[in-house]
Amino acid sequence: MTVISPTRPLAPKREIFGWAMFDFANQGYTLLIITVVFGDLFTRVVVADAPDYRLGNLLWSIALAVSYLMVVVANPVCGAMMDYSRSRKRFLFASYVLTVVTTSLLYFVEPGWIVSAMVLVILSNFAYAIGEGFIASFLPDLGPRKALGWISGLGWGLGYIGGLVATAFTLFFLGDVSLDNYERIRWVGPFAGGFFLLAAIPTFVWLRERGQQRPPLSASNLVRMGFARLQATRQALGEFRDLRTLLISVFFAMAGIYIIIAFSFIYGAQVIGWDEEVRIIMFVTVQLTAAVGAVGFGLLQSRLGARSTYIMTLSLWMLAILAIWQTPALTALARQWLAVSWEAQYVFLFAGVLAGLSLGSSQSAARALVGVLTPQAKAAEFFGYWGMAAKAAAVFGILGLGLVQWLLGLADAIVFCLLLFAVAIVLVLPVNEARGGAVAEDWRD
Repeated sequence: MTVISPTRPLAPKREIFGWAMFDFANQGYTLLIITVVFGDLFTRVVVADAPDYRLGNLLWSIALAVSYLMVVVANPVCGAMMDYSRSRKRFLFASYVLTVVTTSLLYFVEPGWIVSAMVLVILSNFAYAIGEGFIASFLPDLGPRKALGWISGLGWGLGYIGGLVATAFTLFFLGDVSLDNYERIRWVGPFAGGFFLLAAIPTFVWLRERGQQRPPLSASNLVRMGFARLQATRQALGEFRDLRTLLISVFFAMAGIYIIIAFSFIYGAQVIGWDEEVRIIMFVTVQLTAAVGAVGFGLLQSRLGARSTYIMTLSLWMLAILAIWQTPALTALARQWLAVSWEAQYVFLFAGVLAGLSLGSSQSAARALVGVLTPQAKAAEFFGYWGMAAKAAAVFGILGLGLVQWLLGLADAIVFCLLLFAVAIVLVLPVNEARGGAVAEDWRD
């Protein structure tokens, strides 16, 4: 039997830093492969169905959706197996190696090799995304519940700094995304894989595996044990009603966040009509403000509590969405009231500041709140549910916005995000942090 101590001490600083460095490492993958470079390379060079790139966009969406659906299926059962065998670090290492290898192999993709590119993206994004849940499961080990906010914020803040460093290096040394520059830009795969490989080393050196490891089982028996634990957890979910309610809220919040991640730069190009210089400024602005938001709200969470901080970050998201939607109107007001001749693309940068502050803080606060409501003995399993909710939200949000923008146009479809964040706030209101934390502390496994 495992008894959870209500006075869990703070982990050593180097272990907390080692845990946070995994966020620093994996954010480079997100930006280089999914957001900034390889996604563009896939649609415009590998598929290359100019002028509208509809097939490339469709195939890219399918690849991401398949990888996220794989995470939805695998994350909870992997978490249950990790909790039973107390081998979270081995599972994390396996996802890390798979991410590094499959990402590096993207170098060998040639223009027109669509199937090869999709298979490697599916595998690498699956490994990266499931690793997010694996590393998050260590969070409850790192300190008392009231400290989880700043620890989570530190990780997320370092992540945005890591992403900024990796992307700036890539764009400076590898150049633009084009067929003419393909022999240089194809190195984005090995660079992203190598960055992940090196930056995550402190994680595996300093992060500890707590609890006595159980005798090894065969792979088939371990899978059966994982499903058995999942079944037992489902029967006990009534005791974790606050966590269950939170995960539903996280689903709607993450649907809105994934929409912004996927469409914000498309919105800037198609609706705002920004210049390349402003696009770069926006990228840097979002990365820096996201880091500030993650760390700042993480520290604030220690004073206000995880639930209150989470609600504040979602409210900030609503302000950011309003600013994005009303950028043309705000531009007109600035000209009328302030007598300044700003272009809409520069006013849009203000919305970028709000979005950046929201982006880092909301994801960090949600992760920390899950940690507060999670029994230490079921950390991997419950963070597996967190990962499942987040990735299912990605599919729902991106497809949902696609349908809404087909009906209303992208300029007004962004209001769909406003609805998602409002629903997330309403759903989290019944969550009682003290009650849920007490249930987690008293849990016996």
